[in-house]
Amino acid sequence: MLRNLILVTASTALIFGATLSARSAEYGTKEEARAMLDQAVAAVKADEAQALAMFNDAEGGFRDRDLYVFCANASDGIETAHPTAKGQQLGDIKDVNGFAFGGEILNNATEGSVGEIDYFWPRPGSDTPAAKSTFFTKVGDQICAVGYYK
Repeated sequence: MLRNLILVTASTALIFGATLSARSAEYGTKEEARAMLDQAVAAVKADEAQALAMFNDAEGGFRDRDLYVFCANASDGIETAHPTAKGQQLGDIKDVNGFAFGGEILNNATEGSVGEIDYFWPRPGSDTPAAKSTFFTKVGDQICAVGYYK
């Protein structure tokens, strides 16, 4: 009886661990989002035009599962890099609850520091809102960000 309990407990732990591992591999993590933002900042500092082109190119190395870089001009808020919203006004973007997180990003991004903002946004391929958090910063004349789902 004790042997069966140990066997079931061990099997459950293995299955649960495999499920968590598969789930974490499906979506980007907080740490991966922050690392991608740090890499994006370095790329913008090295060559802004080339960096924006890389962010907009699906094969540019700045997209990983549900993680991607988006940027906007600090002066006018027009998105200069985004998989689906390039050219839109970042300040006008609101989440499903009406929270103007895009405006908050524009108003609070500062050079040399990274902010973080929480809001609700559907995962790619879904219409169901999910909790999302985005790291953002100002680099030169760009405001760049990377978000992850919680």
